Amino acid sequence: MTDQDELLFVPLGGAGEIGMNLNLYGYGPKDRQRWMMIDLGITFGNGTLPGVDVIMPDPTFIEQRLDQLEGLVLTHAHEDHLGAVAHLWPRLKCPVYATPFTARILGHKLREAGLEQRVPVTVVPLKGSFSVGPFDLELITLTHSIPEPNGIVIRTPLGTVLHTGDWKFDPNPVVGEVTDEAALNALGDEGTLAIVCDSTNVFTEGTSGSEGDLLDSLSQLIGSLSGRIVVTCFASNVARLETIAAAAAANDRDVVLAGRSLWRFQEAGREHGCLANTAAFLEEEAAGYLPREKTLIICTGSQGEPRAALSRIASGGHPRITLDPGDTVIFSSRQIPGNETSISSVQNQLVRGGINIMTEKDHFVHVSGHPARQELIRMYQHVKPKISIPVHGELRHMSEHARLATDCQVGATLVGENGSLMRIAPGQPA
Repeated sequence: MTDQDELLFVPLGGAGEIGMNLNLYGYGPKDRQRWMMIDLGITFGNGTLPGVDVIMPDPTFIEQRLDQLEGLVLTHAHEDHLGAVAHLWPRLKCPVYATPFTARILGHKLREAGLEQRVPVTVVPLKGSFSVGPFDLELITLTHSIPEPNGIVIRTPLGTVLHTGDWKFDPNPVVGEVTDEAALNALGDEGTLAIVCDSTNVFTEGTSGSEGDLLDSLSQLIGSLSGRIVVTCFASNVARLETIAAAAAANDRDVVLAGRSLWRFQEAGREHGCLANTAAFLEEEAAGYLPREKTLIICTGSQGEPRAALSRIASGGHPRITLDPGDTVIFSSRQIPGNETSISSVQNQLVRGGINIMTEKDHFVHVSGHPARQELIRMYQHVKPKISIPVHGELRHMSEHARLATDCQVGATLVGENGSLMRIAPGQPA
């Protein structure tokens, strides 16, 4: 290490918005840093930009430094963390690192894009350690709504940073392991310079709730309904697929999947050992001949995406699935900020057709995969960082997260938006 070396953090996506995550860490002398990217995600068009389905972060900052880019590390397999890899990798051409489930999902996307043989993907075991350029990395197992969410411990001569990715504390997550609190405690005892942490639910008091508790609620709710039931959720929420399927089975309903991405994730989940006790899902054609009161349809489109299955069902444009007055659509997801208009549009179409709508506002049909305030406090108690850098939120989320960190006796906070260059060390963070 020389006196000139510095440790930098630059978010290019996910800081000032929820989704489209792209984070950069730099280490080395000024203007000669080696860079590591963590996550490369997308967000979906919400109707405000007609004809735009997918929105990606702008990688120009790192494109101008490609000879200094050491690699891309993926925390998990959600679209807002890896969905842009197949689109932007040809502009970056760097090694990619992922755990087995994430690598499987990424591999499918790369095959579709004709890139599978070009992108060098290194599969890293859970809790594995490896190096990317000057960064020594260790994976910590966390809990989220998908298999294998990882926190990334980044060790440098100037200090250690924990990049959490998406996480929560859940004693019964249905899919995956519970968060490794012993590893977090050990990290705190070792000494943590900074934490770069999820801000999504900072305004939610208490805890985010357990996926395991959702099964009883959904089972009872489905049992109280007649007619056809549609449940919409994120395709990548493998835990929710298992929960909904179990609730349907408890009420003697067969489960139909509507949406290509749902099939992709259920296949990857089964290959990974998830959904082991879940009966085979049925193709959309089955909705045409199965009794309506014995059918439950899981579909994509919980955010009102115009080309997703739910939008086509609501408009009467789906070729195989129809709804009648008195049928029910359950939104088993949260409303992502920015998607309010598109979601309302779909819900209004459903109401116009006499369809009953249920959401997390009026029934217990969803738990978040992100930490609420008490969980954030618990994380700070474990890790005891000197610096907090909130990400994964709008500016209002990140600013509130910084205030919470200060209340947790964190000495310094850095709040920046996409494109901000933040110096973590040496000296006063800025």
